[in-house]
Amino acid sequence: MNSKEKEYIIIGIDGGGSKVSAGIIDSKDISTFTIKSLSQQYYNERSEFNSDFSPVAMDIQLNEYNTEEYNVTNDEVLQGNAIIESFHNSIINLNIDKPVLMGIGMVGLKTKDLRGIGAIANGPRIPKFCIQLENVLHKSNIHLYKPIQYIGSDADNCGIGEEYGKDGLFKDIQNGYYIGGGTGTADALKLKNELIPFDSISSWIAKSWEILNENNISMEQYTSLKGIQSIYSNYSEIPINELCNESIYANEIFSRALKNEQAAILTCEDITKYMSILIVERIETIFSGWQNKFELLNPKHSLLINNHPYKNNLLERIIIGQGLGKLFHLSKNTPLLWDPLHNNIYDMIQKSRVLPSEAKKFFFENGTLKKGFIMTSNLDNSALLGAGVTAIYS
Repeated sequence: MNSKEKEYIIIGIDGGGSKVSAGIIDSKDISTFTIKSLSQQYYNERSEFNSDFSPVAMDIQLNEYNTEEYNVTNDEVLQGNAIIESFHNSIINLNIDKPVLMGIGMVGLKTKDLRGIGAIANGPRIPKFCIQLENVLHKSNIHLYKPIQYIGSDADNCGIGEEYGKDGLFKDIQNGYYIGGGTGTADALKLKNELIPFDSISSWIAKSWEILNENNISMEQYTSLKGIQSIYSNYSEIPINELCNESIYANEIFSRALKNEQAAILTCEDITKYMSILIVERIETIFSGWQNKFELLNPKHSLLINNHPYKNNLLERIIIGQGLGKLFHLSKNTPLLWDPLHNNIYDMIQKSRVLPSEAKKFFFENGTLKKGFIMTSNLDNSALLGAGVTAIYS
């Protein structure tokens, strides 16, 4: 690989709901990678970006996605062009002087050829995404070492970043679960020493956004920064747009909770409660199979099966990443979030009717959860790093 690295520059790109980040990926060997330089752009920095954009109704999107007959609206075209230009600028700003080997991850359902965005909750559909990006890069004399192979899952890329990144928390374990919270929630699994994409195991486990709590609210509400803001909005009766205008996001909500503001305290309690429930669900489902304790968001989703090839494996580590990880790291040595999460999970495992006593003992040490069972990731750009790694190996 060293001889090839002289011919091109490896770039990883992570497209989120509000911004794009691009970085040059460096490596000293085939198993450990770092981000050499970083560039990012918020979509709303583009003058042509429409902050009041309304996506096409999801039922229409999904129908066209399933038939692969996309009737992209003019508003979607304009908004998509602004996003493509944001990608283009973030790449240009890296000051590239060689051909580029590029890996991309982005939110949304991918088209059949995996080179476009066919359905997306809060943005425009861009079915020809890779073609459009390749064209604008070509006009700027950015030469691709080879065409963009596919748009990957930002969640899968987070897991890849934790496996291959320097200080990645998947590196030294056989079985682990990663939950990252940003605009949405990223789920990643490593089982039997292999990274397992959630899309490949959807018959027996569901993503966080698909699982509903007892109030029919998606677990993503409690594990994403956008969702946390929404919870606080409900308790405080402050509209989301006002919270955004006043820069009241998850960290500020946590600070308000430490000052005993009731709406913020209730928000933190909800986060702790439902994250605990979700993590224990992961532990039980992997060890014993799906227990039918939860409804799924999509009523047409096929019933999850109880049997799977990873049964009887115990998770060695829970990794909390992205903005959610920063929030929980911030909460260490405070009475909120970090300690309550540990206490809740300990109590739930103790009371579990699914896990045998020997399995329960695996998680405990001196009357509490094992030290290091839950860890916060310091890889802020794990999805970007993972995208770059996929370019090398695809």
